[in-house]
Amino acid sequence: MIRVLLADDERLIRQAIAMLLGLEADIEVVAQVGRGDLVAQAVREHEPDVLVLDVEMPGMDGLSVAESLPGRAMLILTSFGRPGYLRRALAAGVRGFVPKDASAEELARAIRKVHAGGRYLDPEMAAAAMTAGENPLTERERDALALAGKGASVARIAAELHLTEGTVRNYLSSAISKLGGGNRITAIRVAQDMGWI
Repeated sequence: MIRVLLADDERLIRQAIAMLLGLEADIEVVAQVGRGDLVAQAVREHEPDVLVLDVEMPGMDGLSVAESLPGRAMLILTSFGRPGYLRRALAAGVRGFVPKDASAEELARAIRKVHAGGRYLDPEMAAAAMTAGENPLTERERDALALAGKGASVARIAAELHLTEGTVRNYLSSAISKLGGGNRITAIRVAQDMGWI
C-alpha cells in the first residue's frame, strides 16, 4: 500500500482527490493538510510514502515545503504550470509534476511512478520549461521583485532585505531591464507568469 499525504488549501479539491485516490487498490491517503506549514508535522505523525503538494498554499508554498523536506518522494499537483515552478521543483528533488486538470488515473500513475523512484512530468509542462530558458534574475532581484509584487514600497523592501533603498532601486531596475518589461508592474507580471517569483 502506498501511503499518501495531500497538501492543498482548497478543501473541496483536496477531499475529492482523496476520495478518488481511495478507489485505487494500492493507494491510501493517510493525511490531508490545508497549509504548507503543517506538512512537516503531518509527515512526522503519519510517515507517508509520497507527498502530493499544491504550489500555492498559505503558511508555506509547496515548492518551499519540497525544499525543506529533501529526500522525500514528492510530486507537485498544480493549476500553475509555470516553467520556473517546474525547474525549482526539480531542483528541490520533486520527482513528479502533474496539472490539476489531469485525470485521477494519471495522478495515480504519477504517484506509483514517484513511489517506485521514477519521475513523472507532464509533457506539456516539461516542454514549456525547456523552451522558457533559465531564470535571468539573481536571488536578490527575485526577492526585491517578489516583495514589490506584494505591494511593498522601496523603503519596506529595503528594511525587510536589510539593504539600502538605493540598492533596492538598483535591483528592481536590473530586474526590469532583464525582463524587458519597461516598468516594475510588467516585470512583476512576467516573473510571476514564468514562475520565477
